[in-house]
Amino acid sequence: MKKLNEYANIYSYSVEYDQEDNIHIARCAELPSLAAHGMTQEAAFKEIKKVVLTALQWMSDDGEVLPEPFGLHKFSGEFRVRMPPEKHRKIAIEASLQGVSMNQFIVSKL
Repeated sequence: MKKLNEYANIYSYSVEYDQEDNIHIARCAELPSLAAHGMTQEAAFKEIKKVVLTALQWMSDDGEVLPEPFGLHKFSGEFRVRMPPEKHRKIAIEASLQGVSMNQFIVSKL
């Protein structure tokens, strides 16, 4: 159970306000199919932690591999992006006009 609590404590969470329903909705990035709500940010966060811990327990009981927390993952800083040739050309032209590499141009847009 300790590993499950440790994972639940270092997963990446977000809480957003839903104006239509007048509630806060919390999600866990490592388990995107889960959500919980509360009247306050704190209540929603508390609820998603309970939901995540329950899901981790079920996964563990079923012998499933638990999602690695993003905070423990080593990122290389590189990723490939596929795009239509026309978009590639447009980016290459815009980067050239700005006097920067395509990589610098794209990073500036992120």
